[in-house]
Amino acid sequence: MLRRMLSAQETLQLHDTANAHWHDAHLPAPLATTAFTALLLEQHRANFELWHREDAARDPLAADKIIAEVKRAIDKLNQHRNDLVERMDLALLEKAGDQTANAPLHSETPGMMIDRLSILSLKLFHTAEEAARPEATDAHRERNRQRLSLLQQQRSDLARCLDLLWNEVCSGQRRFKLYRQLKMYNDPELNPVLRAHNVPAPIASE
Repeated sequence: MLRRMLSAQETLQLHDTANAHWHDAHLPAPLATTAFTALLLEQHRANFELWHREDAARDPLAADKIIAEVKRAIDKLNQHRNDLVERMDLALLEKAGDQTANAPLHSETPGMMIDRLSILSLKLFHTAEEAARPEATDAHRERNRQRLSLLQQQRSDLARCLDLLWNEVCSGQRRFKLYRQLKMYNDPELNPVLRAHNVPAPIASE
């Protein structure tokens, strides 16, 4: 039961289905079958929104006011994204229960790896678009086909590493800890600029 809580293959499928549906609502929507996969999709949505805000932030014709609004949205989304990584790790740790105390500690958590897989899925989606863009040059499409192959390899490698880590955690051969991001820039008690403007403290993340 514990091993089935996290599957790299299911993670990849959810990311890819979500990418397709969020770009085209006529395509099938991703289905979260557990509380954890719902959390995983929420975290991926934050990365999805971040990706497109980052595109907008680089519009050379956008007014300064628009760029400022986009940058603030990016800041909030990035905080949300990191909070969700922690929530995924906390859910996995709670389900795993007491880990083997003397098992080797893994420096990267499953949540961090899922976050990386989320970003890789977005890179794959948009690189595939570029590799097939009809008005692009042959050289452009070929360059992106090469990039696509490399991204696919990187994602496959990371997915195998995620499955290996989770299997080792489940069998007591390895352990991981919850690593708090402890961001300072959004906290008015820690950011002197916010403190100077009496910005109210944010609601504590779960």
